[in-house]
Amino acid sequence: MAQERPKPSPLTRSDVAKEYLSAYNAVCALLWFSILGRVVLLVPITGVESVYHGAGDFTKWTQTVAGLEIVHSAFGLVRSPLLTTVMQVASRILVVWGVVNQFPAATATSPFYSSMLLAWSATEVVRYSYFVLNLRGSVPGFMTWLRYNMFYVLYPVGISSEAVLVWKASQAVGEPWKWVGWGVLGIYVPGSYVLYTYMIAQRKKVMKGKQAERRNRAVTH
Repeated sequence: MAQERPKPSPLTRSDVAKEYLSAYNAVCALLWFSILGRVVLLVPITGVESVYHGAGDFTKWTQTVAGLEIVHSAFGLVRSPLLTTVMQVASRILVVWGVVNQFPAATATSPFYSSMLLAWSATEVVRYSYFVLNLRGSVPGFMTWLRYNMFYVLYPVGISSEAVLVWKASQAVGEPWKWVGWGVLGIYVPGSYVLYTYMIAQRKKVMKGKQAERRNRAVTH
């Protein structure tokens, strides 16, 4: 009598969440890679003045999709703190929609717009790729190194570029909106410090774990 094949185990909520997050992160990595490729190609060929025309709309909607990360954090799908997630996502959405989209004449052709997109896209390609690999249980060492070291350079480039664009937009409007722009810049200082130190703390935790893993492997061998 032929043995019955075991039935596949049903998907659990955690399995569904894992598959969803894997798909989300993979799509986002591809979207930001497209932005990175556009900027890298456009700047040397046609100059920074054409970057907004070639990548601006795509960037706005790609960054808007990242609003889902607030939902992910709020519902516990990821371990990222809700406050830092809101700060990161909201500040970028403010820049692409409230600053550059509203005042393109003052901001879109600036080299700081291009430097901002380069910093954002390079960071996000690595970040989302790291998340995909981590969800699959296999992250190469070089990817971990990039994830937790690139921000030392890219974060200051990105945040300073954002601040310059906000300042440029504030110069293009009259009062009281000019003071709103200055208020946003005032928030950037403590906000950037919180996000930067959070990444440093995450790096220390991850690197300490990697060092412990290497020591354990050395002992077992």
